[in-house]
Amino acid sequence: MAQYVCLECGWIYDEAVGDAERNIPAGTKWESLPDDFKCADCEVKKSDAHMWQRID
Repeated sequence: MAQYVCLECGWIYDEAVGDAERNIPAGTKWESLPDDFKCADCEVKKSDAHMWQRID
C-alpha cells in the first residue's frame, strides 16, 4: 500500500484507508481510481499527484 500527496495542497490519499466520504473502500489502489479522480481538498487532477512511500 502507498500514499499519494497532492502537490497543490498537501492532501494525502492513503490506499490502506481509502476515502469513506467519497465511497472509496480501504485497500483501493491509486491505479484503480478513475482517471477523473480529483483531490478531496482542492480538486487537482489525479495526474497532478505524486507518490509518497510510507515508511513504517
